[in-house]
Amino acid sequence: MGKTINVILSGGVGSRLWPLSRKSKPKQYLPIFNEKSLFELTIERNKSVCEHVVLVGSVQNIDLAKENLKVLSHDIIVETVPRNTAAAIAFAALSRDPDDILIVTPSDHLIEGEEQYLQAIKRGIEFAKDGSLVTFGINPARPETGYGYIESEGNDVLSFREKPNYETAKDFLKSGNFLWNSGIFCFKASTYLQELERFDPKVYTASKCAFEAAKEGVLDEELSRKIPSKSVDYAIMERSDSIKVVPSFFHWSDMGSFDSLYDYLISKGHPKDESGNIVIGENHRHTVFLGLQNCVVVNTADAVLVMNKASAQDVKHIYELLEKENSPLI
Repeated sequence: MGKTINVILSGGVGSRLWPLSRKSKPKQYLPIFNEKSLFELTIERNKSVCEHVVLVGSVQNIDLAKENLKVLSHDIIVETVPRNTAAAIAFAALSRDPDDILIVTPSDHLIEGEEQYLQAIKRGIEFAKDGSLVTFGINPARPETGYGYIESEGNDVLSFREKPNYETAKDFLKSGNFLWNSGIFCFKASTYLQELERFDPKVYTASKCAFEAAKEGVLDEELSRKIPSKSVDYAIMERSDSIKVVPSFFHWSDMGSFDSLYDYLISKGHPKDESGNIVIGENHRHTVFLGLQNCVVVNTADAVLVMNKASAQDVKHIYELLEKENSPLI
């Protein structure tokens, strides 16, 4: 039997957490979770079940990970251009023995409830050994519009659903058979590659070419640009008939936006005023909110964001605008 490998995906830039999160130091490397980063916490919670780490990360910030990895058995695969999760996981699978079990985890999720987490992972490993592609669905706590959903019956997946509007999210919650799509996966390396070749041969072939041309773990840029940019959900999980879901009961957040970060910080005693307003970041000037409720001020050395918590999902539009302008602020 092969080894159990933690594949950590660290290619995102956290655009909805701008200006805290930047290309040079995205959210997974910010030490703001009890003075640890989400990347550190990801390593810690998986090391009891995994013998080795494969990090697939961006050339722009891969050095930030090395300090945390140096005490672990690990390999690093460096993406010169981002090509989404289907290709990123393919690179990791190509680097391992066919029978190795891959536990694929984003590097930027907050998970609490270690016992429930490990219980779910061990259940997923059993399904993976039998040749299934396993996803982990989180028992939903509220009608959330920022997450995708998995419609399920026991361990069987009926459908994957995109991020819903609020009314649809309420219907999902009421029906009782929808789970949040955590973006955590488990499967044999060979199973993943077989299903990728079956359902998206272009991604499979182009990823294999880029991987085989890599030098010292750094992927060839020209060949990487030829890889179609597709998520693993779209390329495989929504199409394969070998999917199993493990309903999971640990506390999970993708920490993808300031409303998630707000809720976390408040739960940990971060100061707020009587109207629920908070200040995050550097430059701790005396800040007063007048006539405002549930607002967030984010201070960094070169930018200030003032927003209502309800507009958290729209921060990415600011980031996209700055990206179009080739702004140094991203």
